[in-house]
Amino acid sequence: MKKVAVVGCGGSGKSHVARELGTLLGAPVTHLDAAFYDDDWNELPMAEFSEMQRNLVAEPAWVIDGNYNSTLQIRLEACDTVVFMDVSTPAALWGVLSRQIRHGAGHQGNGVHNRIHWGVIKYVATYRRKMRPRVMAKIEQFAAGHATVVLLTSRRHTRRWLRQVAAEHS
Repeated sequence: MKKVAVVGCGGSGKSHVARELGTLLGAPVTHLDAAFYDDDWNELPMAEFSEMQRNLVAEPAWVIDGNYNSTLQIRLEACDTVVFMDVSTPAALWGVLSRQIRHGAGHQGNGVHNRIHWGVIKYVATYRRKMRPRVMAKIEQFAAGHATVVLLTSRRHTRRWLRQVAAEHS
Protein backbone atom coordinates (compact mmCIF):
# COMPACT_ATOMS: atom_id res chain seq x y z
CA MET A 1 0.00 0.00 0.00
CA LYS A 2 1.86 3.03 -1.32
CA LYS A 3 -0.68 4.99 -3.38
CA VAL A 4 -4.03 5.35 -1.67
CA ALA A 5 -7.17 7.11 -2.88
CA VAL A 6 -9.64 7.77 -0.05
CA VAL A 7 -13.17 8.51 -1.30
CA GLY A 8 -16.64 8.77 0.19
CA CYS A 9 -19.36 11.11 1.31
CA GLY A 10 -18.69 14.33 3.17
CA GLY A 11 -18.63 13.62 6.89
CA SER A 12 -17.67 9.97 6.37
CA GLY A 13 -14.18 10.32 7.84
CA LYS A 14 -12.04 10.60 4.69
CA SER A 15 -9.66 13.21 6.08
CA HIS A 16 -9.19 11.36 9.37
CA VAL A 17 -8.41 8.09 7.56
CA ALA A 18 -6.06 9.88 5.15
CA ARG A 19 -4.11 11.48 8.02
CA GLU A 20 -3.85 8.15 9.85
CA LEU A 21 -2.73 6.29 6.72
CA GLY A 22 -0.20 8.99 5.90
CA THR A 23 1.35 8.53 9.33
CA LEU A 24 1.26 4.73 9.20
CA LEU A 25 2.64 4.50 5.66
CA GLY A 26 5.05 7.44 5.83
CA ALA A 27 3.35 8.91 2.77
CA PRO A 28 2.45 12.54 2.04
CA VAL A 29 -1.24 13.33 2.44
CA THR A 30 -3.20 15.64 0.15
CA HIS A 31 -6.68 16.80 1.07
CA LEU A 32 -8.31 17.78 -2.21
CA ASP A 33 -10.53 20.37 -0.52
CA ALA A 34 -7.35 22.20 0.53
CA ALA A 35 -6.08 22.12 -3.04
CA PHE A 36 -9.39 23.04 -4.69
CA TYR A 37 -10.42 25.96 -2.47
CA ASP A 38 -8.45 29.00 -1.40
CA ASP A 39 -9.01 30.79 1.93
CA ASP A 40 -11.98 32.69 0.47
CA TRP A 41 -13.58 29.48 -0.94
CA ASN A 42 -12.66 30.36 -4.52
CA GLU A 43 -12.30 27.25 -6.68
CA LEU A 44 -9.16 26.32 -8.56
CA PRO A 45 -9.82 26.15 -12.30
CA MET A 46 -10.60 22.53 -13.22
CA ALA A 47 -7.72 22.24 -15.71
CA GLU A 48 -5.24 23.27 -13.00
CA PHE A 49 -6.91 20.98 -10.46
CA SER A 50 -6.61 18.02 -12.84
CA GLU A 51 -2.99 18.79 -13.67
CA MET A 52 -2.13 19.13 -9.98
CA GLN A 53 -3.58 15.66 -9.36
CA ARG A 54 -1.68 14.16 -12.30
CA ASN A 55 1.52 15.51 -10.74
CA LEU A 56 0.60 14.13 -7.31
CA VAL A 57 -0.17 10.62 -8.56
CA ALA A 58 3.13 10.49 -10.43
CA GLU A 59 4.93 10.47 -7.07
CA PRO A 60 6.12 7.13 -5.61
CA ALA A 61 3.84 7.29 -2.54
CA TRP A 62 0.78 9.28 -1.57
CA VAL A 63 -2.55 9.36 0.20
CA ILE A 64 -5.18 11.60 -1.41
CA ASP A 65 -8.58 12.18 0.12
CA GLY A 66 -11.58 13.65 -1.64
CA ASN A 67 -14.34 12.67 -3.99
CA TYR A 68 -14.32 15.17 -6.87
CA ASN A 69 -15.99 12.77 -9.26
CA SER A 70 -14.89 14.75 -12.32
CA THR A 71 -11.23 13.95 -11.58
CA LEU A 72 -11.65 10.64 -9.74
CA GLN A 73 -10.38 8.65 -12.72
CA ILE A 74 -6.92 10.24 -12.37
CA ARG A 75 -6.52 8.89 -8.84
CA LEU A 76 -8.18 5.54 -9.47
CA GLU A 77 -5.97 4.69 -12.44
CA ALA A 78 -2.81 5.46 -10.44
CA CYS A 79 -3.62 4.03 -7.00
CA ASP A 80 -2.82 0.62 -5.58
CA THR A 81 -5.51 0.93 -2.90
CA VAL A 82 -8.94 2.56 -2.82
CA VAL A 83 -10.49 3.19 0.58
CA PHE A 84 -14.19 3.89 0.15
CA MET A 85 -15.75 5.41 3.26
CA ASP A 86 -19.19 3.87 2.78
CA VAL A 87 -20.92 4.96 6.00
CA SER A 88 -24.66 5.38 6.44
CA THR A 89 -26.38 8.69 5.69
CA PRO A 90 -27.07 9.41 9.39
CA ALA A 91 -23.40 8.71 10.22
CA ALA A 92 -22.23 11.08 7.46
CA LEU A 93 -24.68 13.80 8.52
CA TRP A 94 -23.48 13.42 12.11
CA GLY A 95 -19.88 13.60 10.85
CA VAL A 96 -20.54 16.92 9.12
CA LEU A 97 -22.34 18.35 12.15
CA SER A 98 -19.82 17.11 14.72
CA ARG A 99 -16.91 18.40 12.64
CA GLN A 100 -18.56 21.82 12.60
CA ILE A 101 -19.02 21.69 16.38
CA ARG A 102 -15.43 20.52 17.00
CA HIS A 103 -13.59 22.72 14.52
CA GLY A 104 -15.86 25.62 13.59
CA ALA A 105 -16.14 27.02 10.09
CA GLY A 106 -13.37 27.66 7.61
CA HIS A 107 -10.04 26.07 6.72
CA GLN A 108 -8.18 24.37 9.53
CA GLY A 109 -5.02 23.38 7.66
CA ASN A 110 -5.33 19.66 8.43
CA GLY A 111 -7.84 18.56 5.84
CA VAL A 112 -10.75 20.03 7.75
CA HIS A 113 -12.74 22.39 5.55
CA ASN A 114 -16.08 23.35 7.06
CA ARG A 115 -18.74 25.21 5.23
CA ILE A 116 -22.18 23.94 6.04
CA HIS A 117 -25.00 25.22 3.87
CA TRP A 118 -28.11 23.68 2.35
CA GLY A 119 -26.15 22.36 -0.66
CA VAL A 120 -23.74 20.43 1.61
CA ILE A 121 -26.58 18.94 3.66
CA LYS A 122 -28.47 17.94 0.49
CA TYR A 123 -25.34 16.39 -1.03
CA VAL A 124 -24.67 14.33 2.10
CA ALA A 125 -28.33 13.36 2.52
CA THR A 126 -28.61 12.11 -1.09
CA TYR A 127 -25.06 10.74 -1.53
CA ARG A 128 -25.89 7.05 -1.09
CA ARG A 129 -28.71 7.22 -3.62
CA LYS A 130 -27.20 9.58 -6.20
CA MET A 131 -23.41 9.68 -5.94
CA ARG A 132 -22.45 6.32 -4.44
CA PRO A 133 -23.49 4.33 -7.56
CA ARG A 134 -21.41 6.63 -9.76
CA VAL A 135 -18.35 6.31 -7.49
CA MET A 136 -18.74 2.52 -7.32
CA ALA A 137 -18.97 2.35 -11.12
CA LYS A 138 -15.78 4.38 -11.50
CA ILE A 139 -13.97 2.21 -8.96
CA GLU A 140 -15.04 -0.86 -10.92
CA GLN A 141 -14.04 0.70 -14.24
CA PHE A 142 -10.73 2.35 -13.32
CA ALA A 143 -9.33 0.56 -10.25
CA ALA A 144 -10.78 -2.92 -9.81
CA GLY A 145 -8.22 -4.67 -12.01
CA HIS A 146 -5.09 -3.37 -10.28
CA ALA A 147 -6.04 -1.92 -6.88
CA THR A 148 -7.22 -3.36 -3.59
CA VAL A 149 -10.63 -1.91 -2.76
CA VAL A 150 -11.46 -1.48 0.93
CA LEU A 151 -15.06 -0.66 1.89
CA LEU A 152 -15.37 0.81 5.37
CA THR A 153 -19.01 0.88 6.45
CA SER A 154 -18.86 2.35 9.97
CA ARG A 155 -16.62 4.22 12.39
CA ARG A 156 -16.02 0.98 14.29
CA HIS A 157 -15.11 -0.86 11.09
CA THR A 158 -12.73 2.00 10.22
CA ARG A 159 -10.97 1.89 13.61
CA ARG A 160 -10.56 -1.88 13.36
CA TRP A 161 -9.14 -1.63 9.82
CA LEU A 162 -6.70 1.13 10.82
CA ARG A 163 -5.46 -1.03 13.72
CA GLN A 164 -4.91 -3.87 11.26
CA VAL A 165 -2.96 -1.59 8.90
CA ALA A 166 -0.90 -0.31 11.85
CA ALA A 167 -0.05 -3.90 12.87
CA GLU A 168 0.96 -4.79 9.31
CA HIS A 169 3.20 -1.71 8.96
CA SER A 170 4.89 -1.67 12.36
